[in-house]
Amino acid sequence: MNTTSAVCMRAPVERIFPLAAEVERWPERLPHYRWVTVLERDADGRRKLLEMGARRGWFPVSWQAVEEVDRETPAIRFKHVRGITTGMEVEWRFEARDGGTLVSIDHALETRVPLLGMVVADFVHAIAGRTLRTIKTLVEEPSPR
Repeated sequence: MNTTSAVCMRAPVERIFPLAAEVERWPERLPHYRWVTVLERDADGRRKLLEMGARRGWFPVSWQAVEEVDRETPAIRFKHVRGITTGMEVEWRFEARDGGTLVSIDHALETRVPLLGMVVADFVHAIAGRTLRTIKTLVEEPSPR
């Protein structure tokens, strides 16, 4: 199962990246996220073990993932280590475009059960799409004076 969600945002990478990388604050910013708890953090803060909970509509989902923040590329990577999506690899990419940034989230998960892969892909795509649309709204709002 491979899915990609992408949205072009009228904002520079420097405005978008911190919102995406600060996953601990997602529940404040993204209404479909129920919680994000940091379980472990490395010394330089680049890698974190997280427990995350979100909703797709009324249906709750949760998982654990290791987040790796690459500020130089920039990119954000997640490796799901617990839950139905164990083994999933996720990468957020940021590509400067005229007047904005194309933000994409790639998900890759190998599964031996095609039906399970289709169900997971549907959930992942819906949650990722809502995440991107909400961040787009946040970064495109005029800054408070």
